[in-house]
Amino acid sequence: MTDLAQQHCEACHLDAPTVCDSQIPSLMTQISDWKLIKVDGINQITRVYKFKNFKDAMAFSNRLADLAESEGHHPAILTEWGKTTVTWWSHSIKGLHRNDFIMAAKTDQLFV
Repeated sequence: MTDLAQQHCEACHLDAPTVCDSQIPSLMTQISDWKLIKVDGINQITRVYKFKNFKDAMAFSNRLADLAESEGHHPAILTEWGKTTVTWWSHSIKGLHRNDFIMAAKTDQLFV
């Protein structure tokens, strides 16, 4: 399997398939610091990144915004003092798409 962080997002249409429940464990092992959550019945993946102050958390959030724009796929980002919470899911299909796992892996690469 190709490293998720080296892949690119594909256009996700309303009829795109969500990731099957049987595929999720394998994908989650590739982004081990992420958690699978369900919000309003929709599977999502989330991770909290910790920083020493607000400025560093905001800088990370801005790098993530640039990445999201370049890939055409956008997360929920909550930036607070000392931490940024990132949540990925595909709004159009109301669930998880492979793109979400790709972007989670790419997000991890920003956290250096």
